[in-house]
Amino acid sequence: MWWLDIHTCVMIGVESAGEVIAVGPGVTDLKVGDLAVYCYTPIGSYAEEQILPASRAVPVPPSISPVLAAAIFLKGVTVQYLIRRCFKVEPGHRVLVHAAAGGVGSLLCQWANALGATVIGIVSTKEKAIQAKEDGCSYVIIYKDEDFVSMVNEITLGQGVDVVYDSVGKDNFQGSLACLKPQGYLVNFGFASGIPDPVPVTALLAKSLFLASTSLKHHTATREELLEAAGELFKNVTSGVLKLRANHKYPLLQASQAHVDLENRKTSGSIVLIA
Repeated sequence: MWWLDIHTCVMIGVESAGEVIAVGPGVTDLKVGDLAVYCYTPIGSYAEEQILPASRAVPVPPSISPVLAAAIFLKGVTVQYLIRRCFKVEPGHRVLVHAAAGGVGSLLCQWANALGATVIGIVSTKEKAIQAKEDGCSYVIIYKDEDFVSMVNEITLGQGVDVVYDSVGKDNFQGSLACLKPQGYLVNFGFASGIPDPVPVTALLAKSLFLASTSLKHHTATREELLEAAGELFKNVTSGVLKLRANHKYPLLQASQAHVDLENRKTSGSIVLIA
């Protein structure tokens, strides 16, 4: 994760699911033997066992497996705050999603489509374009073959999109602004290509645009917020609105190979490490 201090981290990993093997005094909503999941903090989920604050551990419904819970939770609650809080997606909205075949992007496309939005996905390959279509994208742009700004302009008949969800950052930032309609929203939640250059306020004024750079920790800071996001996520999973591709499973001891494959774009969907 871009925000981790690699000089102070001993363990890495910010999400996991597993069986509760002990609880401290005063814990009432979890018991030994329950399946629980957590994300974001504390760091250190690349481990066989982990100590968690009870406030960050979320009970998992019996209908959801440990692998599915581990694979979907961080990405799913991220999507929940993006499309239900940062910009509330509604029927008729036009939504542009960068990295549409990624772990977050895949779920975001499915959820936005289920809410009645027209989803435009941006991907890197023809194979990922097929997946994005399956996940509810009405249009898919392969950015290596096509200029995504020109294509969005063509698709929307020059009107632009209501919102852009961007986890890429620097490389796509100016193009994302260009794709927005007047009073559109650019919601940035990651910097895969680096941190964008500073933007003068006048660049937003030209179309009265809204810009947000967001973090999950501020949207799940309280237990109430965390449980609300988790509840909506689990409801959509059990109802079939959201389907996760846990396409890649590695033993925990092969975590380094998982990272290599991810960096070389050999993966799609979610990766699960199993201890």
